[in-house]
This record gives sequence, C-alpha cells and structure tokens, in this order.
Amino acid sequence: MIKIRNIFERKEVFDYLFKRGLVKQYKKAKRFLLAGSSQQVQFKKRNPAGNGIWYFRINKKYRALCVFNKENDLIVFEIDDHQ
Repeated sequence: MIKIRNIFERKEVFDYLFKRGLVKQYKKAKRFLLAGSSQQVQFKKRNPAGNGIWYFRINKKYRALCVFNKENDLIVFEIDDHQ
C-alpha cells in the first residue's frame, strides 16, 4: 500500500462536508488513513484502474474521491453520495 504523507482538500470539499454535518466523520477517516489503517476506511483504487482515482469511506453513504500528487500527498477533490 502507498504511504500517504498528507491529505489536502479543495475548498469546495470542506463546504460540502460542513453543509451535511460530515466534518467530524471525515476527520476521523482522515486520521485512519494517515495512521496507515486503510482497511478501516476501505481505501481502494476506483475502476477503471488506469484513471488514478482512489476513494475512501467517510460513512455508509459518502465516499471521498482523491488522487495522489508526486509527493505522495492525497488530494481530495470530491465527496460522492454513492447511494
């Protein structure tokens, strides 16, 4: 598994989380990832695998979509309501 250095979000991601009351759950998922516990948040590569998009679980309903930059930082660009 890839070692994640940092996790950054776009401004609109935090706005989305705040409006839906998901900030606390998101921060908890973020802590799990930074601690290397990727199974807790079901961190996986999204299909098709060639597009480089990864996702992790915030709760049963929401997933964070993200990509890696060259420094192994994770950039969260969208929150997806997958249901």
